[in-house]
Amino acid sequence: MYDYTIIGAGIIGSMIARELSKFDLKVCVLEKENDVANVQTRANSAIVHSGHDPKHGTLKARLAVEGNDLYDALEKELHISLLRTGAFVCAKDEDEIIDMQKLYENAKLNGVEDMEFLSIDEAKKLEPNLNSNIKKVLSLPTTKVCFPWEVAFFALENAIKNGVELYRNTHVTNISYTNNHFKVETKSNKTYLSKHLINAAGVYSDQIAKMINPDISFEIKPRKGEYYVLDKSVKGYMNHVIYPMPSKKGKGVLITPQIHGNILLGPTSDWVEDKDDISTTEKGLAYIKNNIKDMAENVPYHLIIRQFAGVRSTSTYEDFYIQEDQKVKGFYHVAGIDSPGITAAPAIAKYLVNEVIHIDLPIKPDFNPILKKKIVYKDLSDDQKKKLHKEKPLYGRIICKCEDITEQEIIDAISGPLGSDTIKGIKKRARAGSGLCQGGYCESLVLRIIARETHKPLHEINYDQENTPILDQESKVGL
Repeated sequence: MYDYTIIGAGIIGSMIARELSKFDLKVCVLEKENDVANVQTRANSAIVHSGHDPKHGTLKARLAVEGNDLYDALEKELHISLLRTGAFVCAKDEDEIIDMQKLYENAKLNGVEDMEFLSIDEAKKLEPNLNSNIKKVLSLPTTKVCFPWEVAFFALENAIKNGVELYRNTHVTNISYTNNHFKVETKSNKTYLSKHLINAAGVYSDQIAKMINPDISFEIKPRKGEYYVLDKSVKGYMNHVIYPMPSKKGKGVLITPQIHGNILLGPTSDWVEDKDDISTTEKGLAYIKNNIKDMAENVPYHLIIRQFAGVRSTSTYEDFYIQEDQKVKGFYHVAGIDSPGITAAPAIAKYLVNEVIHIDLPIKPDFNPILKKKIVYKDLSDDQKKKLHKEKPLYGRIICKCEDITEQEIIDAISGPLGSDTIKGIKKRARAGSGLCQGGYCESLVLRIIARETHKPLHEINYDQENTPILDQESKVGL
């Protein structure tokens, strides 16, 4: 019997798990995917927003500003990567300048600090590639960029080291409540018993909610966002996150520098019926280019290396829905977590535990908030690299030439409490295959390393989900 069972291992579920791991409680996380952070957390802009946009007085506004601050602590405790970019909101005409003043006043009420207005001449001294037709800029220095997969991985790994249990490929099919506890049934026919449930199932949070309360007061309306990814050689083209003025559809099409030097262009914002629709479209990608031209000049489209899409869990509630179920006590919903969900994630976890659940327990004496820093070979000094080569020679063998990823880093990504034995899982953890060639050089090498380390034949190694083998059949046979 668990004290708390969390359904969903995206960045929200992972942060909640870490927060609960502070206490003497038995906690588990159930994830239907083959990996952690594989849906919304995988496909987004990665921005830690300042909190300027959400309407004052909403949970989104409060938790975005609080979450932004908490990322500084996560950087120290979990050694997550943070890029302190700052951001520019761009107004292109007089009507938008009027709206920008209202945005500034809203941000000030939300508690956003150090904002200032810039003329286009002042802004172009910092960002020469801004469109010269922009009339005015609002600077938001507290804006940052994170690596969302990493944040979720590190938070959940820290939770596991503090006693939380994780079950992947665990698709919840039914929930019942009897004798003061929940019975959670899964597709694999395994059952979990728990005193409390936390629904952090992202785009499927309404479906999980209806398993126990058919009259739940929110519904998820999925909204798809498409993106372009520019190669890391564009680093420096834009150093700030560049926003247009926000609209009813969201923050708009953005230019977003990334931790590893890439730049994202996007997203679009379109309602979709299918919660699993992550297709990119000619119309959506054309929309991105059409909107980017209003904010930037000299856009290096020739350095696009891929495109992708993600689905956001926008809800009919029009704010974060973080509440105990209205009918079933002990069942907590953390739903409708769209933008600024990545920003708010650490604050959402604290808000749920402290103000919604009201856990009143001392922090257990052996709780350790610190996660040992991971080795990133390419960031080391020459002396540090030489020392590593002597200790573990496979740090001296580069597998992914685009990203300078070593064989030992891939081995490290396979092992450990959150290790992975899939091609995509290694890409997410070690970035092998994330560069210009998109795995054209290293994917076959990564495949062989996974097979060797897991003692599996090559044809049993999956690309991502279960039953997605990277090799289907022999393509070359001897004569």
